Amino acid sequence: MEREEFKITARCPIRTTTELLGGKWKLLILFQLAQEPLRPSQLKRLIPDISEKMLTQELKNLTDTNLIARKNFGEIPPRVEYRLTSIGHSIMPLIAEMRNFAIKYENEILNP
Repeated sequence: MEREEFKITARCPIRTTTELLGGKWKLLILFQLAQEPLRPSQLKRLIPDISEKMLTQELKNLTDTNLIARKNFGEIPPRVEYRLTSIGHSIMPLIAEMRNFAIKYENEILNP
């Protein structure tokens, strides 16, 4: 395979992707939102190891980057839910390939 020339700069595509999706929780949150909009309490149940503080922080970050959208129902008590945006949905093939890689890695390297 021929190597594509590409300069690593402050705004190169790989750096942009890692800035948007890097960290322990973002991909897991996006994966959970792939099927349907969810409330924070539902996300917390689906990702039990994440703290409330970190979930709130990551949801805000993903909203700020337009990967997810927040819907406030304007009710009391407050009710909000999160859903993937169209650009957020475009990440699903990447997550699927990451999952495939992990399965292959586990089968070939960890469990030879």
